[in-house]
Amino acid sequence: MALEKSGILIIDKPAGMTSAKVVAWLKKNAGYRKAGHAGTLDPLATGLLVCCVNQATRLARFFLHGSKKYQGTLMLGTETDTFDATGDVTATCDVTGLSEEKIKSVFCRFEGEMDQLPPVYSALKHNGVPLYRLAREGKPVQKPSRRVHISSLRVLKIDLPLIHFEVSCSAGTYVRTICSDIGKELGCGGHLKNLRRTESCGFSEDHAITMEEVEKLLTEGGLSEKLIDMSEALEDMKGYVADQELTDKVLYGQPITGRVLENKRIQPGKKDRYRKFIRIVDPENNLLAVMGNEKNSDVYDYCCVFHP
Repeated sequence: MALEKSGILIIDKPAGMTSAKVVAWLKKNAGYRKAGHAGTLDPLATGLLVCCVNQATRLARFFLHGSKKYQGTLMLGTETDTFDATGDVTATCDVTGLSEEKIKSVFCRFEGEMDQLPPVYSALKHNGVPLYRLAREGKPVQKPSRRVHISSLRVLKIDLPLIHFEVSCSAGTYVRTICSDIGKELGCGGHLKNLRRTESCGFSEDHAITMEEVEKLLTEGGLSEKLIDMSEALEDMKGYVADQELTDKVLYGQPITGRVLENKRIQPGKKDRYRKFIRIVDPENNLLAVMGNEKNSDVYDYCCVFHP
């Protein structure tokens, strides 16, 4: 029997499993009618995978563009065609003589905004075909560069040829590309040896559960308690607490204007990344709707409505 409760489940993804397979596993084993993830993790990587289940799949768009934090290991002196440990070695180089000062100096150069070329081995698609599949067929396609922001990139430990690091970056940033580019900048090449996502879209490792824990909770019947409520998951978004009049307007799809929202109790958003959106909740904090005002008009557009 399907679990009807909706919400956000933060899975601690194991290495060697694709993000899509995690979602498929959840649907099969937990019985969710709908499930999806908000931001792919490479099979090599471990850590936070934001999974939206049932009605919460309609909220995935609001988590796709959130910032991420990772801890990883760069192996200098060895280049691969995928920029990570899953690929074939394409070049090697001696790394003796690299100083800590030079390594840290190069790392600092990669902070801030920059144009980044996506790897030709990636899940991005060209004419509906994943790039990694085309690359494996000997038909690599290079997608245009895109603007990314690396807010922090710091070295945690140097144990040549390994460099342990932590990075905070915008969604869509390829950490393995950063590793490859740093290796080139140092003149010895390099690739990403391992990677763990520790934060995603405001969620931390404190929210995460392993797949082994999911299996145990399914047996004990407690998995629904691990679902993060939809309104709670959007607590960074400004909220309005609906009275009966506003509830009726929302459920019947009537226009919502700034005047309608006047004098309604407000839940301040914790951050401004949702400044063009609002959430409307009932007095018990159940999410009724998410609305947008991207045109800066007095009338809000309906993004999604959730019936109690």
